[in-house]
Amino acid sequence: MRTSLALAVSAALVAGTALGLAPAAQAADTSIRFVDIAGDGGTVLKANVVTPAGGDGSARYPVIVLPTSWAMPQIEYLAQAQKLADSGYVVVSYNSRGFWQSGGEIETAGPKDVADASKVIDWALANTPADPDRVGMAGVSYGAGISLLAAAHDPRVKAVAALSGWADLIESIYSGRTQHLQAAGLLGGAGYLTGRPGPELKQILGDFLSSNLDKEDEMIAWGRTRSPAAYLDRINANGAAIMLGNAWGDTIFPPNQYASFYEKLTGPKRLEFRPGDHATAEATGLFGLPNDTWTSTHRWFDRYLKGADNGIDREQPVQLKSRSTGGYEGYADWKSVNADRRKFSLADTEHVWANVDSGANGGITLLTNALDQFLRTPPVVSVPLLPRAFAGVWQSERYDTAQKVRGTAKVHTTVTPTKESGTFVAYLYDVGPLGIGKLVSNAPYTFHDRTPGQPFAVDLELFSTAYDVPAGHRLALVVDTVDPLYIEHNPTGAQLTFSSPSADPSYVSVPLRQE
Repeated sequence: MRTSLALAVSAALVAGTALGLAPAAQAADTSIRFVDIAGDGGTVLKANVVTPAGGDGSARYPVIVLPTSWAMPQIEYLAQAQKLADSGYVVVSYNSRGFWQSGGEIETAGPKDVADASKVIDWALANTPADPDRVGMAGVSYGAGISLLAAAHDPRVKAVAALSGWADLIESIYSGRTQHLQAAGLLGGAGYLTGRPGPELKQILGDFLSSNLDKEDEMIAWGRTRSPAAYLDRINANGAAIMLGNAWGDTIFPPNQYASFYEKLTGPKRLEFRPGDHATAEATGLFGLPNDTWTSTHRWFDRYLKGADNGIDREQPVQLKSRSTGGYEGYADWKSVNADRRKFSLADTEHVWANVDSGANGGITLLTNALDQFLRTPPVVSVPLLPRAFAGVWQSERYDTAQKVRGTAKVHTTVTPTKESGTFVAYLYDVGPLGIGKLVSNAPYTFHDRTPGQPFAVDLELFSTAYDVPAGHRLALVVDTVDPLYIEHNPTGAQLTFSSPSADPSYVSVPLRQE
């Protein structure tokens, strides 16, 4: 399986890269070299270097370092590296340690990975015509996380483009205290197929997937050291210009944690959200095809590494593309996205039996939201036919005008369990006249050590999104207890009651675009 995966990934990327490089090769004779770089502790990192035509050392160029994504080979960025080199950058891309031909074991963006990034910068400054005052880093997914962490630990990094990455690893795959099963399983499986997980990763992954709550504090501490949000003060002090890009439906690194991180950055910054799933918004650019995310990335580096007056710093820094329309919307900050809110009540009491999937679910990692990106086909259910023994359902009134949902919907409710532990998943649907609900957003919530029969309040943020509810439709909140995306913690025979006490009414708060 590992060999087959390697051949498939390599063939696809080589073919795409060849297509992407062909026009550029006619325009400029850039130099491509495959090299070995000594990373932290002397570990060999397989890398490639692309330099501008005529880069003989007499002139200095800004340099961009690209750590590869999780499980991807070192040729991942060649098409973009060629484009960057053609416009005057030295580009060094390297295979992250523990993957493919690079040495060492997978550290999951641990201290050795951060040290590797600095070693690659050292190498680039010593062996290419790179300018030490104009160093940038970028990457997709794993490469994005490593780039942000490097910006916290290496003040030489002046600009970063972190695409489909994470700022908070715990909030990404353990949000609502719930394991994101498909996300963790996919990452773990790909790591075993294309790399060499170290003993620490094996232990963490085993404890995580087996729901070993005795090790919960250790897992959280492990994730925190690998979260750029934990080093926010250092990132702000170093002052790198940070561009963040992600997809609304990213099932590995949901957008909420990026938005929260963005708001706390104090240097030059930009936030872009588009339809899609993990890394699908950037994917066509890896094959050298036109791509909005990579276009913004090039403009970002041109402004903050070359000093080009291209206007990107004067644009609204938060750029959103709705899942329902083709255009972009600009906002001054993330708070402005969530500024206008409308509530609908969850007044009726609902009793839900656990351990049975009602049919409401968030789809399949990488597939469902990619289909929504290209075909606008989110998961659907027939809301009137949902089995009410296993799903709680509340609906808003019908809207006379289109409702442009933008940002983070929030659920406030009161839960009374019959067992000390439990999990539920909340889904927000756009419901048409025939009762067909299209998924707008969702999020899981898990609790432990609660007193059976004792109610408690829950505040749950759904995953951020941008979706237009047509006039004549309504919104519906559905809760059930089983979803293939997540590990659930409902004991056999458990029931959950969702109520709305008069002293603390339950509701959904929906963020709407101000017209």
